[in-house]
Order: sequence, then structure tokens, then C-alpha cells
Amino acid sequence: MKILNIILSSIGSIIVLFVLSKLIGNKQISNMTLFDYINGITIGSIAAEMATALEGDFLLPLTAMIIYGLASLAISCIATKSIKLRRFLIGRSIILLDNGKLYKKNLMKARLDINEFLTQCRVNGYFNLADIQTAIIEPNGMISILPVSDKRPVNPQDLNLSPDKERIVTNVVIDGKIIYKNLKSMGKEEEWLRKQLKDKWNISISDAFLVTYDSNRLDAYVKLNDKPVDDPFQ
Repeated sequence: MKILNIILSSIGSIIVLFVLSKLIGNKQISNMTLFDYINGITIGSIAAEMATALEGDFLLPLTAMIIYGLASLAISCIATKSIKLRRFLIGRSIILLDNGKLYKKNLMKARLDINEFLTQCRVNGYFNLADIQTAIIEPNGMISILPVSDKRPVNPQDLNLSPDKERIVTNVVIDGKIIYKNLKSMGKEEEWLRKQLKDKWNISISDAFLVTYDSNRLDAYVKLNDKPVDDPFQ
């Protein structure tokens, strides 16, 4: 009987977690504010307690989960409606470095010491502060860096070039199976796909591990069972 209670309460907690996550929205951990992160951990802890509530009183943790989830949803909704409340609830961006000036008070406000700041700069690929025009810590704790103009990557506009418009690459074959919906959305037929694979790579659909198409170029990756001769990551 206890096993049955655990199974049912676990399924219930999974369903509630799924619904709450859909309501709150999809965010990567790196994009979460501190409140979002702590709130998520709290909801997960309550869900675990709900799943193992052997006494059958799972309504209490269920209610707590819903309240925490609705609170997070309410804060997100309020933050989208008011700039002032957004700054209070979510936080605001803080300039740490600008035009060669390092702001100690802002570093202290962001709870960062100089070594942590330098570490984050190196993680972003900047080993010399002279290469940075502006560094800003965002409300989620990530540091955004604007490089000085002569250190940023060259783009086509700098060279007066007009490259073709980029298109989304669409998967048309995955693991030897045609994704007919994607193929149709690209305006192509199965016969065309089979002919392209045969003419360019001399393979069939079943031989293809992945085939992608972006309206200009078809790329195919063949299924391979062997391993690379050299493994640089071991």
C-alpha cells in the first residue's frame, strides 16, 4: 500500500511540476535570477516531500508547490508591466567598467571582488582590460562585455560586403527516417531528396544519420560505427 501511495504521489508531483514549469516559462539556469533559482530549488524540494508523503497527506506540499509557482509567475508578470517594479523585483544592470574606468563601488554593489571580475573577463575571452570598452553585470549575474572598436570581430558591413541572407537549417532526415513535414515546408519532395543523396554521396535514406537543408545547400552525415583514429579529448 505504501508503494502504491508513493507511485501515485510521485506521478502527481511530476504532473504538477510539469504544469508549473510551463506556466513559469523556459529559462536556462544561466538566465535565471537568484530568486528564480532559489524558488526552483524550493519547488523541487517540496515535490520530493510530496512524493514520499507516506501518511497520504500530500495536499499540504501540493498547496505549497502551487503557491511558490504562482508567486514566481506573478513576479514575472508584474516585472513585464512596470519598469520600476522590474528593477526592484528582478534587479538592474550595473556598469563595472567603462572607457578605462573601473568602478569599485559598483563592484562592491554587485558582490564581486576584482579577482572574480578578472576571471569572468577571461572566461569571456578578454585577458586584458584595455581591450574592453564597457563591462556590465546583468540581473542574472552574467557579465556582458563590449570590446573596444579595434578589438571587436570584423563583420561584412565593415568590408562593404553584402552576403546572402542566412536561412534556418532544417533537419530533413534523422537516423535514416525522413521528416516529411520539414521536407514539405522546404518545398521539396522525397524523390528529389533520394536523388540528391544518391548523386552527391551515393547513399540511401537508411544510410543517412542526419541530413539538413537550408534552401541553398544540402548536407548529409553518414552513419558510422567506427571511432576516430585520434581522440583529442582523452
